[in-house]
Amino acid sequence: MLRAKMSELTPSMRAPSSVRVYALMAVVALIWGSTWLVIKQGLETLPPLFSAGVRFVVAGAVMALLAPWLSKREGGGRPPLSVVLAHSLCQFVLNFALVYVSETVIPSGLVSVLWSIFPLLVALTGHFITKTERLAGRQWLGMLVGFSGIVALFATDIVRISPQAVTMGLLLLLGPVAVTFSTALMKLRATGASSALLNRDSMALGGVLLLALSFVFERGQPIRFTPMAIGSVLYLAIAGSVITFGIYVWLLRTVAAYRLSTVSYVIPAIAIWLGASVGNEPVRSSTLLGTALVIVGVALTLRRAPAAAASLTEAHAPRPSAR
Repeated sequence: MLRAKMSELTPSMRAPSSVRVYALMAVVALIWGSTWLVIKQGLETLPPLFSAGVRFVVAGAVMALLAPWLSKREGGGRPPLSVVLAHSLCQFVLNFALVYVSETVIPSGLVSVLWSIFPLLVALTGHFITKTERLAGRQWLGMLVGFSGIVALFATDIVRISPQAVTMGLLLLLGPVAVTFSTALMKLRATGASSALLNRDSMALGGVLLLALSFVFERGQPIRFTPMAIGSVLYLAIAGSVITFGIYVWLLRTVAAYRLSTVSYVIPAIAIWLGASVGNEPVRSSTLLGTALVIVGVALTLRRAPAAAASLTEAHAPRPSAR
């Protein structure tokens, strides 16, 4: 599908300058790398489920304005209802509920690193379930290195925080598992659907459901829309969800997908750096070691032949960045 779309583009669209490509990739990586800390800052005065719900209601509203134009440029039809529901429940409700709640206990940089096992799970799904992307020796080594980094972080940094942090960290891992499921479903049932329409519908529905969960579980918790809270919601909704989505889809349509794989392992490094330098989050030698193992593991897993890498990276296209 991606190759077919690429072949329909004009030569100028197929070959943007390297400077432009890497500049846009840097923008995506910086924004998605910063969203983890911005989530943390917004939670100072907003309950987690409420904060996430408002974010995606706003993002869904903005996408509703842009989706007709984006879907026309992108191509593709309306996604099946089953895929919209799965994407909404897995990506925006369960995943972001876990991310936001976990950041009330765990530093934002560590949350980013734990979540970054997502590409590893996508690769495992391609090997064992969809059987479209067979893993070679280098990818298996990447799995071993990446998951050993997660174990190291649990055994050092996370266990130091509190028993509750260990529990929340383990629950957080269900987020990328859920997103992996919805990604596989999209690849099986919605290959010809517009990702703009899919994200519009899924974001809006997910935001409403998160607000409903907040009404049930966060009733009575104080809500204060400080300038920091308002800025956090708007930044996450517009920059972290809508702008990066548009850039990423354009890059996928004009650049070989394997070139975008670097974004997946730059993000946790940015998140750790921002959490330490701006959010005063603790960074120990064990933090750096565990993060390095995860990043190297993801890099080894994604560093494959261009055709396979295109398939793997295309799975990230509708992703709002748990980022």
